[in-house]
Amino acid sequence: MLEDGFGREVSGVRVSLTDRCNFDCVYCHNEGLGDTRGPMEPAEDEMSTDDVVRFLEVAREFDVGKVKFTGGEPMLRGDLEEIIRRTPDGMETSLTTNGTYLPGRAEALAEAGLSRVNVSQDAMDPEAFRELTKSNGYEDVLAGVDAALDAGLAPVKLNMVVFEHTAGYVPEMVEHVASNDGLQLQLIEYMPELAGRPEWAVDIDRVHGWLKEQATRVEHREMHDRRRYYVAGDDGGEGMVEIVDPVGNANFCANCHRVRVTHEGYLKGCLNRNDDLKPMGEMTKPEIREAFRETVAERVPYYGEYLVREDGDWVLNEKYLDPQPAD
Repeated sequence: MLEDGFGREVSGVRVSLTDRCNFDCVYCHNEGLGDTRGPMEPAEDEMSTDDVVRFLEVAREFDVGKVKFTGGEPMLRGDLEEIIRRTPDGMETSLTTNGTYLPGRAEALAEAGLSRVNVSQDAMDPEAFRELTKSNGYEDVLAGVDAALDAGLAPVKLNMVVFEHTAGYVPEMVEHVASNDGLQLQLIEYMPELAGRPEWAVDIDRVHGWLKEQATRVEHREMHDRRRYYVAGDDGGEGMVEIVDPVGNANFCANCHRVRVTHEGYLKGCLNRNDDLKPMGEMTKPEIREAFRETVAERVPYYGEYLVREDGDWVLNEKYLDPQPAD
């Protein structure tokens, strides 16, 4: 397993299969690339099925044990089942999706080898959902969650981005997962450094504090320094709620074990950076191996290394400034 200069082994990869999406969520940052979403038709620059599988085969050579497929909306790829089926043995597959295409495909995905699924759902009210996603897909998302559960993909993790527009919906979402077996909730801190509009950010510590008051027990995960809160439902059930809070969190970055791949086939060592994109050439295995090794070797924690504290603010570490040409 490859390790960067900060002792962080790379045990997982996150592969974007497309930048296309049938939603237009107000907070979208498209895997850190910004608003690059194109038309709904497949683009020539998307990695082919063989390209994706070839990359995964190389990643498996380096003992990478997990891959998460993302987008855009990865289920716009008609070859998704084939990609999952051809993923190397010993590599766990998961998927992040808006859920609208899961009805009718969840069973086939599970049969192909999909292990887990994350479904984006930011509200329990159709009108609020429409405002957040610019979509009328609320009922389709609910049906998609049910389809995933029916296909044996439990637990289904619901992803909810917490910011000014959604913070008031958190209690209802927590109750929803606490009262429905097979569901978990992942509260994702809004990242203004990627999505813009810093005025939309909320104090995530207040969410932590509220959940701690509601929880029957709390777990601490070393991975990304996350907290898991277990909350009892009104029907006697219990739901797990996990907070993903990377903003200004050096401990989070110190525990990052992922490398990302863009839909165009660029390696990306950090979600928050686009100055580290590395092409994999013609996607031959030797080229992929070389680029993967270089990407891992050049990875640095975003908070605490790439950015450092100075007078209470996070500023770019001078060692990562572009060198100035000599006079």
